[in-house]
Amino acid sequence: MNIYEAKKQISSAIQAYRTRDAYGRPVIPMHRQRPIFLIGAPGIGKTAIMEQIAQEMGIALVSYSMTHHTRQSALGLPFIVEKEYDGEKFRVSEYTMSEIIGAIYEKMEKSGVKEGILFLDEINCVSETLAPAMLQFLQYKVFGQHRVPDGWIVVTAGNPPEYNQSVREFDMVTWDRLKRIDVEANYDVWHTWAMDQGVHPAVTSYLDIRKGDFYQVESTVDGKTFVTPRGWVDLSDMIRLYEQLNLKVDEDLVGQYLQNAKIAKQFSHYYDLWQKYSSDYQVDQILSGKVPEAITQRAQAAKFDERISLIALLMDAMLGEVKPVMSQRAMLEMVQKQLTNVRRICMSRRADPLQLMRNEIDSDRTKLKQGQMGGMLSQEQEGIYFQVISYLETCLSHMEGLEQQKMLDIMKADFDASTKAVKKQAQGVKKKMENLFQFAENTFGEGQEMLIIVTELTAAEATARFISQYGCDAYFRHNQSLLFYERQLNVIQEIDKLEASIDAEDSAQ
Repeated sequence: MNIYEAKKQISSAIQAYRTRDAYGRPVIPMHRQRPIFLIGAPGIGKTAIMEQIAQEMGIALVSYSMTHHTRQSALGLPFIVEKEYDGEKFRVSEYTMSEIIGAIYEKMEKSGVKEGILFLDEINCVSETLAPAMLQFLQYKVFGQHRVPDGWIVVTAGNPPEYNQSVREFDMVTWDRLKRIDVEANYDVWHTWAMDQGVHPAVTSYLDIRKGDFYQVESTVDGKTFVTPRGWVDLSDMIRLYEQLNLKVDEDLVGQYLQNAKIAKQFSHYYDLWQKYSSDYQVDQILSGKVPEAITQRAQAAKFDERISLIALLMDAMLGEVKPVMSQRAMLEMVQKQLTNVRRICMSRRADPLQLMRNEIDSDRTKLKQGQMGGMLSQEQEGIYFQVISYLETCLSHMEGLEQQKMLDIMKADFDASTKAVKKQAQGVKKKMENLFQFAENTFGEGQEMLIIVTELTAAEATARFISQYGCDAYFRHNQSLLFYERQLNVIQEIDKLEASIDAEDSAQ
């Protein structure tokens, strides 16, 4: 299955394991909760989906790579204690707490969250001395003499043996104690995630054309060459930073992330072409509705791969416009609840609005810290908390020295002004989206390019939420008129043909 399907399977299993009966006991006793074992090639996103699941379910996450552990660090160090049995004294061995179990208790203490996921990566690469203890752990959730705390679900992961020479084949006894999920790389699923995460459009548009380069592992006389989704994401982050710092992105840099010389060279050449497209196609003017005729004519005459690059440029710019609006909206939704709470308390009894506001700020800071400590917040969610705290602190500064009713009036006035500003910003973004469709209509008509635009806007969470909240007449018009499934198949076939023709050209060179 693909990584998205695996994520759903893991989320459902965790939900089932957390279900309790009328007496608060797990419906499936802990010793019968099979650890989930996610097996798949390296770099396809196994660790990433665990972070997403923890964030979405509001539980903590503790991650460990088992290749870093010795028997002593996993089980704890032995020490001698004296005990008495039937009046006779004996010296026996006990163990300090396992580093792994200790990390769970530390996470609970720092985050305040009592439930979570213990994610152990590369469990099929443990040392020979640790292997017996791992079998005991998989069955009883115990390292040494210490058990995984109640409310914590064990998820494990590993690579198939063809990708890692250190892999130890599990026997049937071990497999019979695991809930196995096999996962494979899938570009279409990754592409949707990549848009939401802001992966550089040069990466996604290149892979739209060359899907076969998304994941490759080859054995050569010089050893293994490979390209993984992790490599593409890390390269994307570095490209963004290099562009911000005005540093040159070249083949040497690309080759540090894409461990396949041919693919690294091809992407490097494509990136140079991408830079030219970025300069030639004036995306800001397209979104503003002031499109030079020369740009329209060039896009009409362009080959399909250039059109895909242009659409990627437009989608990246559109997401850049939409995300700040949706972030501000989410911030104001949180602020509204807190201000409503302050106002309700002030209206029901004599209270100091300033102190109530400080309490809300302190509460937000605590939730932010706990979320960070527990690994429960995405980067976007952290950003919203920072915005909320900043907003409340600014509002607090406006209220200093005023009487209670005046303070409440200031709170309302500030919130109304902020809401009005976001609505105005949203209307400007909505106009840019309408301009994007106008350009596409004039340039491509109802062709497959229009289908790609509508599909991308639908697939990206930020743009889908924006359209749901603020609307876009052109989007709904084209969404209804396009026969999605049939047309989408045609687009995929066109991209596949293009990829095949490019590969044929490469082979001929």
